[in-house]
Amino acid sequence: MKWELKQTRRFARQYKKLHDNTAADVDAAAEKVRENPEIGERKKGDLAELYVFKFHSGGQLYLLGYTLEESVRLIYLEAVVPHENFYRDRKR
Repeated sequence: MKWELKQTRRFARQYKKLHDNTAADVDAAAEKVRENPEIGERKKGDLAELYVFKFHSGGQLYLLGYTLEESVRLIYLEAVVPHENFYRDRKR
C-alpha cells in the first residue's frame, strides 16, 4: 500500500513560486518519497521529526523536507527550497 502525500501551506506557497521545470523535478522527487518514505535522511536535534530528500534541478541542489505519520501512512510535504537557507528557515 502506497503512502498518501499532503502539502502543508508553507510547501504550497513555495511550490507555487517554482519554475515549471523545477516543479516537475519536485513532483518526481515527491513520487520517489511516496514509494519509499525512508529514502530521505532523518535530521537530528531540533529537527528530529523532519526527513530531507536531496535532488538536483537546473544544476542547483534542492531539499524536500517532509514528516511522516506512520499510523495513517501520510507524508506531509513541509518545504522545498534550494539548499542555502533550508535549515535556518526551517527552525523558525
